[in-house]
Amino acid sequence: MTVAAPPVVALGELLRSMADDEFVIGFSDSEWTGIAPILEEDVAMSSLAQDELGHAAALYGLLGGLLGEDPDALAYDRPPGAYRHCRLLDHGRGDWAMTIARRFLYDSADAVRLEALAGGSWPPLSDLVGKLVREERYHRMHAEAWLTRLARGGGEARTRLLVAMRTLQSDAATVFTPLPEEAALVDAGILAARMPELERRWRAAIGPALADLGLPMPPPATQPERGRLDHGAPFRWLWGEFTSVRRSEPGVAW
Repeated sequence: MTVAAPPVVALGELLRSMADDEFVIGFSDSEWTGIAPILEEDVAMSSLAQDELGHAAALYGLLGGLLGEDPDALAYDRPPGAYRHCRLLDHGRGDWAMTIARRFLYDSADAVRLEALAGGSWPPLSDLVGKLVREERYHRMHAEAWLTRLARGGGEARTRLLVAMRTLQSDAATVFTPLPEEAALVDAGILAARMPELERRWRAAIGPALADLGLPMPPPATQPERGRLDHGAPFRWLWGEFTSVRRSEPGVAW
């Protein structure tokens, strides 16, 4: 059976957005190594961050093969404004409640996105998604357990979580920012549904848990078309950190 050529522009935008999401949250969460609230979370967050960076590397590899570009250059050699991660991940590490709130919102959304890509018509991506789904399941379980612990802990723990959820709420849905030419991905059978439908599924999935914990449901994004643009100061700082070694020796072979 002959597999039709994928829509390159649309597929490239999808891979770039997914890779940048995993890359940015991986580097951001790695900042907890050595300073997490308890020793077990030092290990857990380091493992989660390593997983995300591994997922990013695999996605950049697919993108590089599709475009004929070096995956490391795609990851490290762009200016901050050229990254296409969702604005949810632009928020700085913050305190532990902020990190858990961000990770819950992102991991729950990523699960819906991965489900929509499972069994897709472009084997390099659908095969990779099968692996990602298995690993991301544990990320989601970790975030859900901590969200419940903080929400039901009362006192300062719950107060900090509520502050974090309110801070993130306007950007929470930006994981589902519509992608250029995404209709072509649906038509080609690579993506099961367009982003607005995936956002609807995500809200249906997280609604009962948030209601049970007395936490607010995020509203729609205020500027949905710009949900992967206009990255702020926290990301520019993070970009400076994760590109510093490579920028110290321009052109060197790593």
